[in-house]
Amino acid sequence: MFADMKISYLNGPRLRRSLIAACDFTESRRRELNRINVFPVPDGDTGTNLALTVRAIADHLRRMRNPTVGDVAREAAEAAILGARGNSGMMLSHFLLGFADEVGDRDRITPPEFSAALDAGVRSLYAAIDQPVEGTILTVMRETAEAAAGLTESDFHPYLEHLLEAARASLDRTPDLLPVLREAGVVDAGAKGFVHLLEGVVVYVVEGALMVERAEPPADPAEELSPAAAAHAHFEVEETYRFCTEGLVRGKDLPDEAEVRAWLRTRGDSIVVIRSGELLKVHVHTDEPEEVFRWMRGLGTLATHKAEDMQLQHDVVARGGAGALARRPVALVTESAQDLPEDVLRAHGIRVVPLLLLDGEEVLRDGVDITSEGFHQRLAEPGELPTTSQPAPADFLRAFTAAAEDGEEILYLGLSSTLSGTFASAEAAAGRFDAATPLHRFDTRAASILQGLLVLLAAELAEAGVSPARILGRLEAARDRSGVYFTIDTFDRLLASGRVGKGKAFFGRMLNVKPILELGLDGRIAQAGKARGRDAVVEAVLEKVVRRVPPDTVVGQDGDAVKARVRFGVVHVARPDIVPPIEAALRARYGDDVEILSGPVTPVLATHLGLGAWGLGWVVDAGAGSP
Repeated sequence: MFADMKISYLNGPRLRRSLIAACDFTESRRRELNRINVFPVPDGDTGTNLALTVRAIADHLRRMRNPTVGDVAREAAEAAILGARGNSGMMLSHFLLGFADEVGDRDRITPPEFSAALDAGVRSLYAAIDQPVEGTILTVMRETAEAAAGLTESDFHPYLEHLLEAARASLDRTPDLLPVLREAGVVDAGAKGFVHLLEGVVVYVVEGALMVERAEPPADPAEELSPAAAAHAHFEVEETYRFCTEGLVRGKDLPDEAEVRAWLRTRGDSIVVIRSGELLKVHVHTDEPEEVFRWMRGLGTLATHKAEDMQLQHDVVARGGAGALARRPVALVTESAQDLPEDVLRAHGIRVVPLLLLDGEEVLRDGVDITSEGFHQRLAEPGELPTTSQPAPADFLRAFTAAAEDGEEILYLGLSSTLSGTFASAEAAAGRFDAATPLHRFDTRAASILQGLLVLLAAELAEAGVSPARILGRLEAARDRSGVYFTIDTFDRLLASGRVGKGKAFFGRMLNVKPILELGLDGRIAQAGKARGRDAVVEAVLEKVVRRVPPDTVVGQDGDAVKARVRFGVVHVARPDIVPPIEAALRARYGDDVEILSGPVTPVLATHLGLGAWGLGWVVDAGAGSP
């Protein structure tokens, strides 16, 4: 136990466990941070954004095995970049990136080396901020690093306690440096989030607590906002720009941070830019998010993008009155069968209930205890594979309860009820959900990337302020015009599941026939065709898609003809090589600007499809541009 021994160094496992404890502790303080959020804009979501960011870090670190300190630092930084939301999340990411660069490839780290890494993180962050403002998380990080530089302890116990003492003192001074904090009678929310991270580390390392209580602590009456302060914080501040806009680009020849900041400076404020290798992530408040996204597409592959209307967040708080919990208008819940890339799910704050794999006596949560890539490797190995199972109603009930803290209303988008009992499990949970928050359920009649594309459409509509009723209408119309084709490369898994007979499998192998399967409008799987050989099946699937969705697709809406928006998704089971040619073929037919998502098939679906399988899904939204 850490509390009973001197700690002269942190190795990889110690740092990993300490950071997980820190992230869990900080996530449990989400509501408190939202309540005091007044800067840079009083949108009441600093706690939510920081919670989503640290959850991404903790989830990634939990998957690590036998890491070095350098491994942990790099993984934490990369996970933070991919999962970062809002100003606070972006700044924490940049800090961790500088910290990781200083740690390098070390196997372990001493207090003096830890201090040097803190300093490097602060310097990296200040260099990344377009207009640094003191009295924020910047100040607390910097003063904490300065305090660390003056410490002489060789034991992490007193070292961390002194560090936390300095961070708390710095936090208490933030109202003296930032008038808006002083007027509202609060400390900076992002800075307090950083202090909570340190508190989580101290709870684990110094006090020896192996588990951190994740439940939200009771509100401290001394920290409640007065009605006047709450009114100032949430209703009286006029925003310069309306949309909190974020995007993540992947590419080999990305511009440097200074160039990106210069371009964004003419379009908005609250700018934070992170460039790490072949990743570029930006955060900006602007009135023209689509202009930002178009520009980013010209830099590389726009992997994720979201634009949240900050005025909507203010309206939610206004409806609740002074001191109300800040929530989004709509929170989304789905399951892991939807095959959206993790980056996309985290960018939009979508809650995912994992499906289950039963491996002997062990229960593995899809996407949590086992990743798609890891499961695809298992498919190539001899031996029995796990069987699949739906989540229990209690799993959905926990997700709905958590979502009730995120949004005024909840929208659950479920796996096709004709393919799985998962939707029925969610319905059972809905019957026991007694929160006042309205819960809407939608059977997507879909699975895999088709379900994922519908979920993504719903998330974007919710962020644009579309009501749940209208979102459901848009989804219903989109589902009727959308679809997905799958093809398998081997018959092994279909044979094992009994979905195809031995005779059909034998002739399929002999003739190199590749079946083409589709998910119909009733949510059931049907055979849509076949082709001989890998190359032929690609062309056959593409021809079918073009017939279903002509490149100049125009549909009727309210009596008017409109150009529909089409988005594609390519998923595969250990066939990443299939993605580039399909993307190239789609762009040749639909234009370079068409959006195409790609990624591996989730384990629960991969176990039925087998190695080499791939799918192409699409969603047609006739209401694009008119929420």
